[in-house]
Amino acid sequence: MRSDPRPMMSTRRRLLGAAALAGLATPWRLRAAPADSPRLLVVFLRGACDMASLLVPAASDDYLTARPRIAIARPGGGLEAALALPGEVDWALAPALGDSLLPLYARGELAFLPFTGIHDLSRSHFETQDRLEMGAADGSPAEVRRSGWMNRLAAEIGAGRGEVIALTRELPLILRGDIAVPNQALDGASLAGIDARQAARLRQMYAGTALAGAVDDGLEVRRMAQQDLAPGMEPAGRGAISARGFEGEARRIARLMRERWRLGFVDIGGWDTHVGQGGATGALATRAGELGRGLAGFAAELGEAAWRDTVVVVMSEFGRTFRENGSRGTDHGHGTTWMVLGGAVRGGRIAGEQVPVGFATLHQGRDWPVLNDYRVLLAGLLGRMYGLDAARLARVFDARVARVFDARVAGASGPGGGLV
Repeated sequence: MRSDPRPMMSTRRRLLGAAALAGLATPWRLRAAPADSPRLLVVFLRGACDMASLLVPAASDDYLTARPRIAIARPGGGLEAALALPGEVDWALAPALGDSLLPLYARGELAFLPFTGIHDLSRSHFETQDRLEMGAADGSPAEVRRSGWMNRLAAEIGAGRGEVIALTRELPLILRGDIAVPNQALDGASLAGIDARQAARLRQMYAGTALAGAVDDGLEVRRMAQQDLAPGMEPAGRGAISARGFEGEARRIARLMRERWRLGFVDIGGWDTHVGQGGATGALATRAGELGRGLAGFAAELGEAAWRDTVVVVMSEFGRTFRENGSRGTDHGHGTTWMVLGGAVRGGRIAGEQVPVGFATLHQGRDWPVLNDYRVLLAGLLGRMYGLDAARLARVFDARVARVFDARVAGASGPGGGLV
């Protein structure tokens, strides 16, 4: 029984269409060159972040029941209670994000999208990550399923050499494809395998062949990325960079995106919290605070003008179980919360289709459901940002997503109008 007198969320509500997040009066469009296009940074939280401990379902009594040792108290419940969001009663913000993401939300530059994700039910980190990065359905053509949606986007908008970067140890699937994209880990571990002598041999091997131009381009963009990122690297552990490492590098990433890069990808590890997750404080709260300060520092370093032309998408492969486990942690789940930030984002709200958070609405009795398909969200957002119609979005994702996108924006004021 709900003891809190605040009004209950309606059974289903649609607060904001995903495409309308980029809420300029006129859609961003490519002009003479890619340098005139907006910037996009995708931040992947690898390990399945428990976003219910970042965006807290403050109106749910069941949340408090399901997590007796790790739940975050409702606003007003003490020093470690969740923070009230302006105009919002159903959701609140983790206290670890009060000095970073709360100001962005209050300025209308951050939107949360709960119940977002992929309909894949494997609960496998690697399989689900690959599907998210591929961005295509099982029935899509083989060439689409071998590439990533960010690479296909780069090709569609004509992103030039040196304007796309993967800040990762290995080139992630999301940026694999026809466009040559360099990868450079933020700890400096990538690109060291090709020195000047080896590069000269590669050029000699392919001289006079149809691949000569592609080899030259690939080596040059790798050289440019290494030159940009080499100074000041510090080890940040194996695999993806840590949240602490991201916090330390975010301002430098912003400077380079302001000056050169138009599309960027970074992954952050450490979110698989089966044991000792914590609540308002503890392991997850510490990482969340570092992530929040990194995102806020990125926005501040870009500067007001560049921030208005920048969108940041924060995603994770899936959410975590509604109930805590016996080890004071949570296990692999399904639906999760995505974040969209930017100076032109229509933020300051909780977006997308929703249901009340509670035992009665769980997927398979254990997880948040997926009500907002991630590809439809991305199609709406990218269509708005880059002025892409359904035909062009079909080349980035697939025809089914493009048809859904096209149907939902019918009658709207241009590409990427409200997905109601």
